[in-house]
Amino acid sequence: MSSRLPIVVRRNSAPHLGLLVLAAVAVAGLLGWGSGLAEFDRGQVTRVMIYAIAIAGLNVASGYAGLISVGHSAFFGLGAYTTGVLVVRYGWQAEYTIPVAFAVCFVAGLIVGLPALRIRGLYLAMVTIAFGVAFPELIARFDGLTGGAQGLTIRRRMLTPPGWSGFTLGQKSEWLYWLAAALLLIVMLLVHNLARSRYGLALVAARDNETAAAASGVNLAVAKTAAFGVSGALTGVGGSLFAMYLGSLVANDSFTLLNAISLLTGLVIGGQATRFGPVLGAVAVVYIPYYTSDIGQGQASAVLFGAVLIAIIFLAPEGLVGGFFRVFHRVLVLVPSIRPGPDSGAPAGAPAGPDAGLPTAPPDERPRAAAPPERLADLQSPSE
Repeated sequence: MSSRLPIVVRRNSAPHLGLLVLAAVAVAGLLGWGSGLAEFDRGQVTRVMIYAIAIAGLNVASGYAGLISVGHSAFFGLGAYTTGVLVVRYGWQAEYTIPVAFAVCFVAGLIVGLPALRIRGLYLAMVTIAFGVAFPELIARFDGLTGGAQGLTIRRRMLTPPGWSGFTLGQKSEWLYWLAAALLLIVMLLVHNLARSRYGLALVAARDNETAAAASGVNLAVAKTAAFGVSGALTGVGGSLFAMYLGSLVANDSFTLLNAISLLTGLVIGGQATRFGPVLGAVAVVYIPYYTSDIGQGQASAVLFGAVLIAIIFLAPEGLVGGFFRVFHRVLVLVPSIRPGPDSGAPAGAPAGPDAGLPTAPPDERPRAAAPPERLADLQSPSE
């Protein structure tokens, strides 16, 4: 008997758990392989993970909530300068500034998200562009704190790994690699759980149809504002790591509108509203310019970079992750696990007819058929 495709696997079944274990082993193997690379190559992988965290933050606002933002370079820079100022001016340990950068960028995201309550689409994009353009000017304005146009330099000894990590100052790049890997896994897990939560469903509903979402009880003001807050906070975490990675902060070089476009480009290439899109988008943003610069210099490199991006978007308009799963679902399909009710009489995991695997409401929440007109009199109280 010839095998039939696609193969159907139920969630939480033995084959599904086996696939999860295999994926975990593959991720661990990739991380171990990356830690053994030469210092420059390991630094490139670290940069990919930093950009993946920043793009994951942008994915919350532009992917799941549908709020176009072209100014996330400001959140990226705000997180970087929060770490730089606390380390250089106040002597903080670098890794302890990450929660502070998260909180500062969360508040900034809430403020920037306020215009989203009134405007959307291109008008909202213009507001975020203004925020991104104004950020380098604000940094130059407070030159006594940020270093202004001269930049802010974090000396190498200020980035000494903590004693509990087991790394020394000479192993700073390896420590930063594992720190970025750990934070990337945490951010991806956070975004995954957020997308599956009631709040994530509310974001998607508001993105697809605001009127229907509001009629269903979604608080659009809270959903949009909180989306910008969480998005800015996660991007700020990437910026904090970027400050530790780069060691020298110049707002006019690293946090301009071009950086915001790079983040948005990475999101589109990887796939909006996908779990793994930010990772593949970060790989494209970091490595495509690197390899095209080896082929050509100056304008030739820019032309090659643009041609590669156009080819990717043409071949996979839904992003690399979307294109991958479009092919993957022809081979393997995951369906929800069956949870029979207490009165169903079917053992756990057994098929339940042609509609098996389809979501059903709990017994007490299933819609009841309306009573026929001739029986309405029986439902009235005796006083009536």
